[in-house]
Amino acid sequence: MSSRENLARNLRSLRTSRGLSQEALAHAAGIDRTYVSALERRKYSISIDRLDRLAEHLGVEPHILLMKNMPADIG
Repeated sequence: MSSRENLARNLRSLRTSRGLSQEALAHAAGIDRTYVSALERRKYSISIDRLDRLAEHLGVEPHILLMKNMPADIG
């Protein structure tokens, strides 16, 4: 599985487990909702700065978003 696939899966899982819509997460992180959608569909790669912002608003360290097997207690 690629890092892009890991990011897409973990981003969606963490976002939904925290009850956030794509729009709410995007607004909090200062990015466009369509960008969050594209990340979750594996259409875009991500910069380190944006990865940091998304992770911060999801309450995790950035490397968690790229993990192949994210621990269940995080999501």
